[in-house]
Amino acid sequence: MSAQNIILVLDLLGVFAFALDGALTGIRAARVDIVGVMVLAMATSLGGGIIRDVLLGQTPATFQDWRYLVTAVLGGTLAFFLNQWLDQLTKPILLFDAAGLSLFTVIGATKALEHEFGPLQAILLGTITGVGGGTIRDVLLNRVPTVLSANSRLYAIPAMLGAAVVVVGHIFGPGPAWVAVIGALLCFTVRVLSLRYRWNAPIPPGAPSP
Repeated sequence: MSAQNIILVLDLLGVFAFALDGALTGIRAARVDIVGVMVLAMATSLGGGIIRDVLLGQTPATFQDWRYLVTAVLGGTLAFFLNQWLDQLTKPILLFDAAGLSLFTVIGATKALEHEFGPLQAILLGTITGVGGGTIRDVLLNRVPTVLSANSRLYAIPAMLGAAVVVVGHIFGPGPAWVAVIGALLCFTVRVLSLRYRWNAPIPPGAPSP
């Protein structure tokens, strides 16, 4: 499989994971109907990629490749019909969110480097891509975005680490596709461990504990 195909597969997996996350979050938090499920699935899964491509100055991939929309609709549809079964899994929403965060982060950083952005800019764009969809989801549900909440454990920090791995790999040249996979695994692992062991980012001195 070529590097370009690996990147596309990772991008579509991120869309699918975030579509499930957005739809399931809406079903549990807001008791939405099928229209609400699809809106949240598509906003969560496609929002980060649209933000990424707009910042890169290009037409969003969502509007160039039908597979993105179909993948988002598929994720929302599965969540709609299988939400009772998925609810029995171990914290499925958080795992889908961690997967989407990881995959979108490394894709954002990879595409920034392809457009000859600098290392710091690539890390920033990767992080924005990763947290963008979840932020749109939370705004639509009228709650504090996960990336801003001290109660949500580490969120932006794992994304930054994953994007940094991609940047370091690009600098030393071991291969962008496999470095993206490693970066995604690191981001996912740190995010899940922070949930498991209740790791939080530092808060301002004197501020109330979360």
